[in-house]
Amino acid sequence: MQHWGECISYRRFGYQGSGNGSFRSEFTRDYDRIIFLSAFRRLQNKTQVFPLPGNVFVHNRLTHSLEVASVGRSLGAITGHGIATSDISLSENDLAFYKYELSGVIASACLAHDVGNPAFGHSGEKAISHFFNTHEDNSLNQTTLKEHYVQEEWKDLTHFEGNANALRLLTRQFKGKLGGGQSLMYVTLASILKYPCSSTETNHKYNHRKKYGYFLSDKAAFQEITAEFNMQHHDGQAFRHPFVYLVEAADDICYRIIDMEDAHRIGILSKEIVETSFLSLLQELNTNMERTKEILHKIGDANEAVSFLRAKCINALVNKASEIFLQNSEFILNGAFNSTLVDEIEKTCPYLIKINSISIEKIYNHHSVIEVELAGYNVMTEILSVFIEAVLNDQRTSLQKKCLHLIPTQYNLANDDASPYEKTMGVLDFVSGMTDGYATELYRKIRGIEIPSHT
Repeated sequence: MQHWGECISYRRFGYQGSGNGSFRSEFTRDYDRIIFLSAFRRLQNKTQVFPLPGNVFVHNRLTHSLEVASVGRSLGAITGHGIATSDISLSENDLAFYKYELSGVIASACLAHDVGNPAFGHSGEKAISHFFNTHEDNSLNQTTLKEHYVQEEWKDLTHFEGNANALRLLTRQFKGKLGGGQSLMYVTLASILKYPCSSTETNHKYNHRKKYGYFLSDKAAFQEITAEFNMQHHDGQAFRHPFVYLVEAADDICYRIIDMEDAHRIGILSKEIVETSFLSLLQELNTNMERTKEILHKIGDANEAVSFLRAKCINALVNKASEIFLQNSEFILNGAFNSTLVDEIEKTCPYLIKINSISIEKIYNHHSVIEVELAGYNVMTEILSVFIEAVLNDQRTSLQKKCLHLIPTQYNLANDDASPYEKTMGVLDFVSGMTDGYATELYRKIRGIEIPSHT
């Protein structure tokens, strides 16, 4: 890409018609479509970090996504204004986009960034991968499970990736559904392609290839999106769309700061630790500390004090991230920026690194978080064991035939003329869409721990 006008597309994936001329812009319509998406609503019962609460509020995937969208909207608005005022070559339409629409695009992409994540937080992804890695030698149809797939397919399954699953969910035509998936704008879809490569192309030397962004079965959709913006280097490797950096920064800012607020709320971190961390960060971000401390001194409630500092930190980080984005705009446009906006902030704000270290030590390794991870491994392994064998078995037992009735029609390819990989991906579409509660309930029923009753 050579200029900011090339980052924009006014076309919708899987849809050839034009806009309907409503008062909502096409970009605003994306936000609304995602809000009403059932996969998005199911995020309310998917773990973010801590176990889903009883009487104390902590974030789940839904509230996290809503807050990331809010932060992303602000980040997009500030950055869009900066682009509009600095690039005199923009057409009238493109100028209007950066002034009024970029914020909505970033908010929509932020809203959708976690829709592909399975139950039980990030451990859900690892649990799915773990199943295939530990069952590769299982005998099925007189061969091993691994031998049912080609190398690229097996890499997808043994390194299951929520980012790739998000693209699949948003673009895939499932059985009985309309083509084009959710028919989102190309620019919205490009903005969530955090890792524009396949599972066999990952390379930790490059920030945008640490993980992968599409399954082999969704390669055509990926290529269609990247072609829309000419997101290819001369060596054929794809690079990130510039807007991805803003979506990524909004997510990074939220979990860095809000996870600490949650940890304080449920008693894992003391007010003193969180307050010291946030005040130190604000100091490094050149915040008006005298005014901040004056207001903080008036707040007697501990949770309210932490919430106040959380808001100040997010605001300061958003402004700093936008500043860094604009400073590195040339490298970001041509796909040569091998970093993240938050990583760049850390270079002048070492306390952001300290906050991350505290989170790793005190939060992500807390016994309640580890317990969720262990539960996720057991639940996912049992469910996948039942359904993978049922869909792939050439000579199904009567029990396996009954199991297939539990898979929704749109994901059930067991009796279709489909490859083992496609049938397996159908099962993963079903399983990855489960909430923590539904997966746990199904596990208990499969294991006979709980006897189902008709309701």
